Amino acid sequence: MTVVATARAHPIYLAGRWVESPHQLSVTNPARPDEPAGTTFHATPEQYEEAVEAAVRAFQVTRTLPAYERGRILREISAGVHARREELGRLIASEAGKPIRDALTEVDRAVLTFRLGGEEAERMIGETIPLDLNTASKGRVGITRRFPIGPVAGISPFNFPLNLAAHKVAPAIAAGCSIVLKPPSKDPLTMLTVAEIIDAAGVPEGAVSILPMTRDLGDRMVEDERFKLLSFTG
Repeated sequence: MTVVATARAHPIYLAGRWVESPHQLSVTNPARPDEPAGTTFHATPEQYEEAVEAAVRAFQVTRTLPAYERGRILREISAGVHARREELGRLIASEAGKPIRDALTEVDRAVLTFRLGGEEAERMIGETIPLDLNTASKGRVGITRRFPIGPVAGISPFNFPLNLAAHKVAPAIAAGCSIVLKPPSKDPLTMLTVAEIIDAAGVPEGAVSILPMTRDLGDRMVEDERFKLLSFTG
């Protein structure tokens, strides 16, 4: 397959809206430095704040989203990624410098990741524990149940720009959590393209934001106490 770069602009996905910032980010093919892969933007501190506040608000919706709806969203994302397999494979090859074979393998793996997330959303069950170990607890049982933890901060690495990001987004949606994802600045375009699929699947407003950002803003994200979980691969 011949890989042809389509150096288009990719806006930021901020809480269900597509926005730009004054800080343009140019992405090039590391295997061919003179070949543009596309452009996007680093989020401003104000845009970061907007995304986090939206995630906090959205959690009040996602935490009560029924399992069948979370499963549906993730299955639709999986199907959407599969439908755009060739496009996403070419984009990974262009911005990450991967052989097209490896890029397509990563897309296929992400299809599975989102599908498995949809399955897990519908089988997160609790546990019943017998407590009748003495006469005082006769007839008693303990019940465990899993609850969404809260807004999630996700930071994904450059070497698998799609699938390792999917490993953050899919579990968050499956568990009923909102998420703000920081994709790698070296190759953020793939996940910004997947954001189109996520948006079309009907995630609640503000539940997912995908924000390329500077290291300084990423450090702020790591320390932000409004996030109840940090999912980091680097």
